[in-house]
Amino acid sequence: MKILVPDVMTPAALQIMARAHEVVYEPTLATDFGALLRAAPAAHGLIVRNRIQVRGALLDALSQCRVLGRLGVGLDNIDLDGCAARGIEVIPATGANALAVAEWVVCAAMLLLRPWHAASAGVAAGQWPRAPLAHGREIAGKTLGIVGYGSVGRETGRLAAALGMSIMACDLHARAPGLSRFDEVLAHSDVVTLHMPLAEATRNLFDATVLAKMKPGAMLVNAARGGIVDEGALAQALHAGHLGGAAIDVFAQEPLGAGSALAGAPNLLLSPHIAGVTEESETRVCELIARRVVESLC
Repeated sequence: MKILVPDVMTPAALQIMARAHEVVYEPTLATDFGALLRAAPAAHGLIVRNRIQVRGALLDALSQCRVLGRLGVGLDNIDLDGCAARGIEVIPATGANALAVAEWVVCAAMLLLRPWHAASAGVAAGQWPRAPLAHGREIAGKTLGIVGYGSVGRETGRLAAALGMSIMACDLHARAPGLSRFDEVLAHSDVVTLHMPLAEATRNLFDATVLAKMKPGAMLVNAARGGIVDEGALAQALHAGHLGGAAIDVFAQEPLGAGSALAGAPNLLLSPHIAGVTEESETRVCELIARRVVESLC
């Protein structure tokens, strides 16, 4: 069997697959769609990250494909119905990067509550901005609202609780014992963190109306998917002072285009879709998918 890997994967994970199958490792194909289309018909297995859209012409070209491994957990770049119709098993790396995302969220919340990092260059230059930084807040005793209580949401709650935060959580698709209503989480949380997939029901979910329901001065953290937060509405809420800050790792357009509504917004931390990416999580994600793809092809 032939496994096509058109994006970056760890050497150890490639070796796991190479023991049982032929591995075609061509990470440059992630940005060369024509070459990817030409390589796809020979693949019995395909492994992708979020840069490759598995739909349309590419999905049609996967004529022999039996399994699709996703190096991550978001599946919005994959036509799941189309894969099912073709008998292609889709395997996400569920749980493998949960700790990395959870640590990023907690770190972002702490930086938003106590933004000393913004003064680093000034202190190095001889400034001493103690007064404006004397109003930072401790994370202990604050309430973390988790919207989407899957593996990443639960891991985030575990870490936050260990730091003394109170946890409120809701799931948009189910009401389970101990979970709160969405509006309750918005109204009572000092920090709201998002952990749900991008779907029609969640696209622009955090628009101006929902952001206005958040507790005044609260912080918003999004390491889930771009498109869940209306970036223009978020910028307005920050400029107006209704929100105390935001940390965003994912965007509707990646990289952010020129003239983004977020440019110049106050109390805003941005990172380039790396919340779930650490050396340790890369090892877990890649090796999990390598093993699962090999098992599927046996």
